[in-house]
Amino acid sequence: MNTEIILSTLNARYSHCSFGLRYLYANLKELKENSKIVEFTISQNARDIAEQLLSENPKVIGFGVYIWNTRQTYDVVSILKRVAPEIKIILGGPEVSYETEEQPLCQLADLTLQGEADFLFYDVCKNYLCNSHWPEPKQIKADLPDIQHITLPYDEYSDHDIQHRVIYVEASRGCPYKCEYCLSSLDKSVRSFELERFLSAMEKLIARGARQFKFIDRTFNLSIPTSSKILNFFLERIHLGLFLHFEMVPDRLPIELRELISQFPKGALQFEIGIQTWNPEVAKLVSRRQNYALIESNFAFLNQIGTVHTHADLIAGLPGETLESFAAGFDAVAALKPDEIQVGILKRLKGTPIIRHDQEWQMVYQDQPPFQVLKTRHLNYQTLQRIARFAHYWDLVANSGNFIRTFSFIVNQSRLRNPPSLFWEFDQIANFLATRHPQGHSIALIHLVESLWEYFHSETAHRHLMEDYIGPGRSIPHFMKSVGTSAEKALPDATLERKSATPKRQKKHLRNEVVPTLPKPK
Repeated sequence: MNTEIILSTLNARYSHCSFGLRYLYANLKELKENSKIVEFTISQNARDIAEQLLSENPKVIGFGVYIWNTRQTYDVVSILKRVAPEIKIILGGPEVSYETEEQPLCQLADLTLQGEADFLFYDVCKNYLCNSHWPEPKQIKADLPDIQHITLPYDEYSDHDIQHRVIYVEASRGCPYKCEYCLSSLDKSVRSFELERFLSAMEKLIARGARQFKFIDRTFNLSIPTSSKILNFFLERIHLGLFLHFEMVPDRLPIELRELISQFPKGALQFEIGIQTWNPEVAKLVSRRQNYALIESNFAFLNQIGTVHTHADLIAGLPGETLESFAAGFDAVAALKPDEIQVGILKRLKGTPIIRHDQEWQMVYQDQPPFQVLKTRHLNYQTLQRIARFAHYWDLVANSGNFIRTFSFIVNQSRLRNPPSLFWEFDQIANFLATRHPQGHSIALIHLVESLWEYFHSETAHRHLMEDYIGPGRSIPHFMKSVGTSAEKALPDATLERKSATPKRQKKHLRNEVVPTLPKPK
């Protein structure tokens, strides 16, 4: 039997699996029998993808379109429309839900569904396959679906998905905040799934072997009673070695949540904390509300208990930001001692109200994905490139967990500057590494270690590099042998040797807690 409906997308990497496709598939009702999810990655050849899709002889193909796969999806759809124009191509996803008509990909496809299409995709396919009716407009805006009537997608994760891929879950949709750079600013309200139904689905996933759960709720800690019930649910099962990722509002961590969080073992929780900017004036410009004193208090608590892996997000290139103010903000966030700081360059997501600042702040963006800002009134192109290099090498050195002792040395060096600044200390390192590795990506660890060895002219720094690098199966490289000392292998934290789903990168941070306290910027 031929597959009449194919749901497809090009994921950023194989370990990711499409949450959106599984929602659509779960809500296809009687059409599920002749439907199939077929996923690819952006690294695959468009001709090969088209060939595999055509081998199923489908009548309808639905593509999930995101900022990372727009170009590649266009290439695939272009081939399909040339060799099999009779196949109906339906697009959906955040990248095609706004400013739709002017997009070449949307012009190429037969139909684009804008917004949450959990029910609309089924309606279109049924009308076409059962009644030979195809809608006249090329774009249809979906009515906001009643969240309580959506069939949950968790049974659509295969056993292979559960064992080898990231399992995404959500207890709610929407965001009450109106940050102008974010698509969530367009949400009208926060809608929550019925909690018992959601937790029952989580119970089934755990019974099937799921151990890592990545919550995509924009504000997991918005409703304290709901967050508490979810945390309690997983805490009762934490002995199974679970790992949970949550996106957290940075200034909202009341005593009820603190008491629960304190009970989780080391390595079980990761909080992605979107600070985005430490500049109150910039925050006001983009309609972001946050209490900086409460953020400091919450990080102090998380550092005190020392069991939660914290990942802080910052955005460079926001209107009104200068290089100096961004550097000061970075230092302020670093002083909070998150395990990782992710520096992203501002992207102009379709539909977001950030465009209202374009004229006043001279915002210029790429006209192709990923639509990053190229220059602003205060940040020219070269400066934004400099910050992008900083972010890249910060991720390889500070965030990776591969250089815990060396990073401790860098922090200590930054305190000797006048004034102290980790940003400017690492900026020098990043500039040096960029001259050694102009390609920027795919740098082997040994080559990165050798470049850092060349940068530092300190026996202490060299010893730390050796201690960081030497491990099971690694011998001392030739460029280190002049030091004439042997490095002791770091002993793993015994609390992490239990059966655990904690990812390797997070384990590196938790096993090597030697980073000194950063001074709070004046």
